[in-house]
Amino acid sequence: MARKSGSHSEITGPRIRTEAQRLFARHGFAAVSMRQIAAAVGLQAGALYLYTPDKETLLFDLLKGHMDDLLAAWARVPAAATPLGRLESFVRFHIRFNLERAEAVFLSYMELRNLGPANFAAIENLRRAYENELEAILRAGQAEGSFLLPDSKLATLAIIAMLTGVNTWFREGGRLALATVEEIYWDMVRKAVGA
Repeated sequence: MARKSGSHSEITGPRIRTEAQRLFARHGFAAVSMRQIAAAVGLQAGALYLYTPDKETLLFDLLKGHMDDLLAAWARVPAAATPLGRLESFVRFHIRFNLERAEAVFLSYMELRNLGPANFAAIENLRRAYENELEAILRAGQAEGSFLLPDSKLATLAIIAMLTGVNTWFREGGRLALATVEEIYWDMVRKAVGA
């Protein structure tokens, strides 16, 4: 279906995604209607279908966009010379990247269940690719004897869960500054891998 001449898809499309993310994070995917998203953007409900075929596709696009951005941003982080250095970079990167995207992270964990099998598998593959980045660091540290881990996969999942948990409690201007939180979390991860 063609957009009307004079439409501003480069503005409206991102606004739809921004408002959908905000509403899904605040009220939950199931509780938000396409009509609510349209109203938040200032459109008629039917106009949303010029931008997305359905609500699940909109959710999928949000989750995929977040994972694509995460993987691309991590790929731009300069690789440290040692596994310990790479692990420190990963810890600090993960905390900073996700704190700036709290709604997207929340959706990635809480609303994944609302995707159909094909969309779920696509997001899971992206998540696995990110987990594999950390696991490769841990395995390299095991291979050189600097990390003492009984199971690199379990350690990967535990570290990511711990780091992502910062999103649930950290607030700028709170008791601890972000730099302090990073230092404490880095120290905990370093000790957890036996370094």
